[in-house]
Amino acid sequence: MSKDYYNILGVSKGASQDEIKKAFRKKAHQFHPDKKNGDEAKFKEANEAYQVLGNEKKRAQYDQFGSSFEQAQAGGGFSGFDGFRDFSGFSEGQNINMEDLGDIFGGIGDMFGFGGGGRGRTRTRKGADIQVALVIDFNDAVFGAEKEIKLNKTVVCDKCKGNGAEPGSKIEICKTCNGKGQTVRVQRTILGNMQVRAECSDCAGEGKTYSQKCTKCHGMGAHKELVNLKIKIPAGIDNGGVIRLTGQGEAGLKGAPAGDLYLQIQVKKDPRFIREGDNILSDIFISFTQAALGDKIDVDTVDGLVKLKIPEGTQSGTSFMLRGKGVTHIQGRGHFGGAQGKRGDHLVKVKIKTPKGLSRKQKEILKELNV
Repeated sequence: MSKDYYNILGVSKGASQDEIKKAFRKKAHQFHPDKKNGDEAKFKEANEAYQVLGNEKKRAQYDQFGSSFEQAQAGGGFSGFDGFRDFSGFSEGQNINMEDLGDIFGGIGDMFGFGGGGRGRTRTRKGADIQVALVIDFNDAVFGAEKEIKLNKTVVCDKCKGNGAEPGSKIEICKTCNGKGQTVRVQRTILGNMQVRAECSDCAGEGKTYSQKCTKCHGMGAHKELVNLKIKIPAGIDNGGVIRLTGQGEAGLKGAPAGDLYLQIQVKKDPRFIREGDNILSDIFISFTQAALGDKIDVDTVDGLVKLKIPEGTQSGTSFMLRGKGVTHIQGRGHFGGAQGKRGDHLVKVKIKTPKGLSRKQKEILKELNV
């Protein structure tokens, strides 16, 4: 009876090649025989299905012949999968794509020399990225600022300049790996005997050794150090924004490039203001008399006190706009259509205070006014 390869991988007949590939990787991870709950039969079955569906030509033949798929195989339509053999005995239809398997075998592509670093010297290890939270004031987010932070991180050793050798020591080609940075050994796996490439333990993949390791970094080329960094906060950055500083993360070992530093910005709240995009919102209370007769009042803004004219007859809830008193547009066009470098607006909402504890005379006057 014909096997339903789509069902085996858990994909629909209209699945894309990318979806088929992802499904196979998931099944391979799930059923790999080396895992505690692995299933070699299902692992092989998943690979069999992928060898067909992962190949456009074979998939078309499979879709065409349907339940007569085995007859198509017998007629020479294509080669099917008939189980694991030594790697050298795999035919086209039996090959397992090492890149598709990814890290199922713990980086099998690089291990066996099929990945990008499989041949030649081990790839340099880029330094790790660092993520740090940086708390700034509301006004710093509006106008930008320059901050100084202290960071305990790995830096390039200033004594050996990152090469790990004591200055003046003799540098030679590693005799263990002959300068290749890798050693090769034969290992028996479920796929048969395979040549396994591993980083040379004597030179740590460098391909060279030193008569004396650097006494400051112990041959690592880097060490921990407390550093001061000056950070420029761009005007207009919002809470949750991230600043990336390329090359300011952990230093790489033995001359490898450094990682990056990511600053996650946390903006302190200001009890006077609320930020909405590039605009600033605030409330101000005025008296009944000021609302009725009009007045000029002082309003708090990020630029300091600003005079605001209250026209007579102003109603509670009315908003007045102070143009250009908002947040700087950080990039491109801002939330409210402003160009880069320009600022949003400050919207002031007026709230009228209802008088309390009125005298009899004041109450009579209000009744006469009928307002």
